[in-house]
Amino acid sequence: MAAPLGVFTAMQVTREDLNPCTVMLNVVCDADEVKEGFNKAFKQIAKKIKLPGFRPGHAPRAMLEGLVPKDELYESATQNIVSSSYSGALKEFELVPDQSTRPSVELKLIDQETSAAEYTIKVPLPPKITLGDYKGLPIQKPVVAVSDEEVDKQIEDFRKRRQQREAVTDRGVQEGDVAVVNVKLDGEEGPGRNFMTIAGQTFEQLDQALMGMQVEEMKNLEVTFPENFQEKDWAGQTHKIQVTVNSLSGVKLPDLDDAFAQSLKTESVEDLRTRVRDGIGRAKNDMLRELVAEQLMERLRERSEVFVSDNMWESVADRTRYDTEQQQSKEGKTLEAYAAEQGMTIEQLQEGWNKNAKLQVERALIIRDVFAAEKMQLTDRELQAELVNMANEYETEVEEMLKVLQKNDALNELHFRAISRKVADFLESVADATTVPA
Repeated sequence: MAAPLGVFTAMQVTREDLNPCTVMLNVVCDADEVKEGFNKAFKQIAKKIKLPGFRPGHAPRAMLEGLVPKDELYESATQNIVSSSYSGALKEFELVPDQSTRPSVELKLIDQETSAAEYTIKVPLPPKITLGDYKGLPIQKPVVAVSDEEVDKQIEDFRKRRQQREAVTDRGVQEGDVAVVNVKLDGEEGPGRNFMTIAGQTFEQLDQALMGMQVEEMKNLEVTFPENFQEKDWAGQTHKIQVTVNSLSGVKLPDLDDAFAQSLKTESVEDLRTRVRDGIGRAKNDMLRELVAEQLMERLRERSEVFVSDNMWESVADRTRYDTEQQQSKEGKTLEAYAAEQGMTIEQLQEGWNKNAKLQVERALIIRDVFAAEKMQLTDRELQAELVNMANEYETEVEEMLKVLQKNDALNELHFRAISRKVADFLESVADATTVPA
C-alpha cells in the first residue's frame, strides 16, 4: 500500500561538497522519526505545566494539548528531529565532522500533521593544511629612525595639553584666538547678534576682516554668509555688515623649561627629550613588528595550501557583525546608517567581514601548525608579557585585564596572542629580510 501523500517513509539524504572542508547535506526525515521528535517535545514541555490534582507531566495528554504553545512545541521538536537524524546522515556518508566547529542548519519543512520534516545542514570537516617552506620568507624591513622634528612635535603636543587661555589687550586678533564678535546688518535696528568664534575658522571673508582687529574696534564690510551658516535667516545671503570685537582671548603655552619637564615626571628638558625619543622609537618598532608579521603571514599563506570549513569563518564574521550592531545601537544608529557612513551597503560590509574572517582563520591555523612543527612551548614569562601588552592595549591594569579574561572565559585569546608573537618572532629570525628606507 502506498504511503499517504506528503508522508516520507524513510530518511533520504543527498550530499553536496561545497569545498574540501564543507559538505552540505539535504535531509528528508523518516516519518516515525518526526513523530518521535514531536512526542518527545510534547513530554518535555508538559513537565513544566502544572494542573491541579496532577503531578507535573502526569496529566492526561488530552488535557494538556491546548496548553502547549505551538511555537515552543515546533522549536523543541525541530531540535529533537535534527539531533536524532543528523548522526544517521553522517554515518550514511562516513563523515567525521570537526568537533571544534558547529554545523549550521536551515529548516525547509516541518509539519506535525503529515509527520514531515526536511532540512539542510552544513557539515564542517577538519581543516586541511599543507605548510609551505616557512624559512627564508622574503620580507622588507624599513629602517626605524626618530627625527628631531618628531620629538619637537610630541613635546609641543604636551605643551598644548597644558595651554591656558588669557585675555588679550595688547594686540590684534591672530589665528586661533577666541573672539566674541558682534555682527549687525547695515540698516537693521537693535544691538546686532553676538558670536563666539575661533579666528581663522569662521568663513573666509569674516576671517580676513577679523585678523588684526583690536578689542572694541569696528569694521564695515560686505559679506556673503555660507549656506550652512548657523543663523538660518542669514545663510546664503549677501549683506553689508558692521563687525565689532567685544573681547579677545589667546592661548598661552607653558615655557619649555625644567619646571615644565618636571611636571611631566622627568628631570629636565634634556631628559624629557630623551624619553620622548625613546617612546617614539618603541612605538615605531611596534608598528614595524606588525608590518613585518603581516608580510610574513601573507608570504607563508601564499606558499601553503589551506582549506577550512565555511562554518569556521562564518562564525567569526557573524560575531563581527553582532558586535558592530551592538556598538551602533548604543550610539543610536542602525547598521544601515553605519554602512552608509562608510560609503558602503550592508552587503558590501558583510562581504568585507567574510573576507577578513576567512583570512584570520586561515592565518590562525597556519600559526598553530608552525608552533607545533617547531615543537615550541610557551613560558610563564611569555604569557605574563602578553598579558601586560593586552592591559596596555586596553588601557587597564594587569590584574583587571586578567579578571576580565577569566570572567569571559577568554584565556585562550591570551594564549593564542602569545603563540602568534612567538611564531612571528621565529619566522622573522629565519626570514630573508631586505632593509629599506623608512
